[in-house]
Amino acid sequence: MKKYNLPILMIFMSFLVFISCKETKNGVVQSSKISAAKAGYEIEPVNIQNVKLNDSFWLPIIKRVQEITIQYAIQKCNEEGRFENFLIAGKQKTGTVRGEMPFDDTDVYKIIEGASNTLISAPDPKLERVLDSLIAIVKIGQEADGYLTTWRTINPAKPPCTWVPVIEGKRWESLQISHECYNAGHLIEAAIVHFEATGKRNFLDIAIKNADLLVRTFGEKPGQIRGVPGHQIVETGLMKLYQITGKEDYLKLAKYYLDNRGNPNDHKLYGEYAQDHIPVIQQNEVVGHAVRAVYMYAGMTDIAALTKDKTYENAVNNLWHNMVNKKMYITGGIGSRHDGEAFGANYELPNLTAYNETCAAIGDVYWNHRLHNLYGKSEYFDVIERTMYNGLISGISLNGKQFFYPNALESDGVYKSNRGSCTRQAWFDCSCCPTNLIRFIPSIPGLIYSKTNDILYVNLYASNNASFTLGKTDLQISQQTSYPWNGKIAISVNPKKAHQFTIKLRVPGWARNEVLPGDLYTYKKASTQKSTININGESINVQPENGYYTITRNWKKGDKIALNFPMEVQEVETNSKVETNKSKVSLEYGPIVYAVEEVDNKNNFDKINIRAGDTFKVKKEENLLNGVNVIESEKFKAIPYYSWSNRGVNKMKVWLDYKN
Repeated sequence: MKKYNLPILMIFMSFLVFISCKETKNGVVQSSKISAAKAGYEIEPVNIQNVKLNDSFWLPIIKRVQEITIQYAIQKCNEEGRFENFLIAGKQKTGTVRGEMPFDDTDVYKIIEGASNTLISAPDPKLERVLDSLIAIVKIGQEADGYLTTWRTINPAKPPCTWVPVIEGKRWESLQISHECYNAGHLIEAAIVHFEATGKRNFLDIAIKNADLLVRTFGEKPGQIRGVPGHQIVETGLMKLYQITGKEDYLKLAKYYLDNRGNPNDHKLYGEYAQDHIPVIQQNEVVGHAVRAVYMYAGMTDIAALTKDKTYENAVNNLWHNMVNKKMYITGGIGSRHDGEAFGANYELPNLTAYNETCAAIGDVYWNHRLHNLYGKSEYFDVIERTMYNGLISGISLNGKQFFYPNALESDGVYKSNRGSCTRQAWFDCSCCPTNLIRFIPSIPGLIYSKTNDILYVNLYASNNASFTLGKTDLQISQQTSYPWNGKIAISVNPKKAHQFTIKLRVPGWARNEVLPGDLYTYKKASTQKSTININGESINVQPENGYYTITRNWKKGDKIALNFPMEVQEVETNSKVETNKSKVSLEYGPIVYAVEEVDNKNNFDKINIRAGDTFKVKKEENLLNGVNVIESEKFKAIPYYSWSNRGVNKMKVWLDYKN
């Protein structure tokens, strides 16, 4: 085994590679091909490797993460000892555990996952060698039987934080808070993406070894530990591993973990905070830590799909309806309380103290994507789109190096909403949100399309060129659009041979006068503008079905679809049960939620209001905030919410007083 004598940052920045696994001359570990198990979902996303983005909105954001944020996060992880912990655990270095969180290992896994998604989109041998270096370091920290949580390996009696109790210093003794299973979940998820990106098993084998240890350790057999993770995500990781290996033990363990939440005969219950108060199939209100919750709901949706368990399916639907009808912010954010990073009561949606953790927004996208794969309804992409354009990308600055952990809807410039700051921070002692953004953002092209054997779903609008098979048809499809700044989309359909199939084109909720599914938000005045669709220059008279224009025809090479979703400034009001937003409205233009910021309204910020009959003008400002549409009235100027706080600390609000 090589010793890592050079500083770790030097290893990455100079791309020196130390690999401890055998490779062929092509860099691929020799192994038998991993078989595929049935996914369980009727609808399959089109993989990001088949979608080449050239979009003026999303591509710069993705490239910023790929070219700036990933390297920045590697540097931060090096400074804070994330990599060193693996080397200390593997006795390649001496020392005590570095960092303050029991889940610090996962920052490394999420960086690998985001970088692997980058490789899927665009192969890059230099980046691939960097990942091989990282994976070799991770392997050093793994114990012989597959265990991998560095802080406990380094010194079981001394966790990195005071809130992890140590009784005997044994593995798994404090599952409620130790994050040992959470670490495994992110490890598995990242390893699968890396395998899909490279075909290499160097990371996957680490994850399989760890998962096999979990299978041997947990369950109801004699000698096994009866218990469930404190923080969910291992469930979805195990089910993905089942899907690519066909090994049912992983599916069974994931279901065991979920089946036994809320089971007092299995373990001492953790309570609502960890969604461990009643069995999951009886839960009908989203409660507790929001990130834990949506990761769990994603896992429950996987169980519903993979096992056709109707009790799981019913619970998932009840939970989703509760969330979108009573507990979701207009930005798509979820989790109203700083205390416990948690959902509040029904209709509890404060603005200044809103939590809306960035990780929760990401987890909610993962959950809603699964629900769409299960049902094919556009309402799930209405949630995804609203979240992505607003409360998710607000979590990262326009330079890619500052981050919001919580995403408030109001700032007075005094209340330190962002873990001790009024604006984005360069890093956190708990750095889950920056690395989760790295994990998620490069995967965005994989959300645009999904398919069955004879149906193509166009879910999101962004300029791209895509090539894939639809049933037995080789299909190329491209989009050209300036969405979200206007609602005109040109789509070119090019099957290799003329073929009959169905294309479903999503009509965004905002274009159907629906802010979100349900009655939590409504437009003060419904738009009278109508969406239009034409094919090869001929207008088509079709009404949306489940939120999609459904077109079945014999498609041939060169067919052109033109969509127009007219945009206008819309005033949004909240259900009267939300006390904090009474007599207030917010502004939207297309899918974008707007905010007023003091820097643009220095003389009148505290007096800004909207009156009946006010008129608004939308103007593109290319040199403002990397180029945005602004909304102007006689009284104020508003910017896209996601772009606020990129110009220093100042006041901001999304909800404005309304005067009749």
